[in-house]
Amino acid sequence: MTAPVALVTGANKGVGLATARQLAERGFTVLLGSRDAGRGAAAARELTGLAVRPVAIDVTDQASVDAAAAFIGREYGRLDVLVNNAGLLVRKHATDVTADDLRPEFETNVFGLVRVIHAMLPLLRESPSPRIVNVASNSAIFAKATEPGSMFARSHESFAYSATKAAVNMLTVKYANAFLDDPALAHVKVNAVTPGYVATDLNGFQGVRTTDEGARVSVHWATIGDDGPTGGFFDEDGPLPW
Repeated sequence: MTAPVALVTGANKGVGLATARQLAERGFTVLLGSRDAGRGAAAARELTGLAVRPVAIDVTDQASVDAAAAFIGREYGRLDVLVNNAGLLVRKHATDVTADDLRPEFETNVFGLVRVIHAMLPLLRESPSPRIVNVASNSAIFAKATEPGSMFARSHESFAYSATKAAVNMLTVKYANAFLDDPALAHVKVNAVTPGYVATDLNGFQGVRTTDEGARVSVHWATIGDDGPTGGFFDEDGPLPW
């Protein structure tokens, strides 16, 4: 068996890049997924000495996702870990958002996630211990959003983003249930995680956590043992409410 193979989407910067590096440091061959091939190649050069390989993948484009899956199939024959990290946040006040305004974030954060999982499932099926990690958000937690006066209750400009991440959590549960009921996929574990309030360009670098700190939870759930849970939502300290 060769080194385990991981694909991290949106991995040319931020938490995705830190996730790719930490997985590579654990002995994975990491496919550094990036919408822009040039930026992906530049990011891979930052990880010199590690088994990292840039892969062009635009999660909003079916042909791009299919091409990435075909490449992984030809080169490796399987996929051991998929980290759905690619995400989009467009800030606009809730009362100003139109239905059309919702589309870009849903296309990337929800439809893109489903597009990638569907394309990669045949490759994940070939792994002895496949893992899927879906990156969600604290802003998807209903208990936080309904806490009067809290940051999450007052984050009116993350209207669409929070909705997409709540959808990601539900999709995670539904995938986990479906996998458990399919003997060919019952060994696939899928969990949702939140990296916390990380300083990235999504929030204008206002977050209080580093990208390395934010990446740890994805890496942990990407490498859980066969006795680990599936269909859960976690931060670095453990299970979270939905």
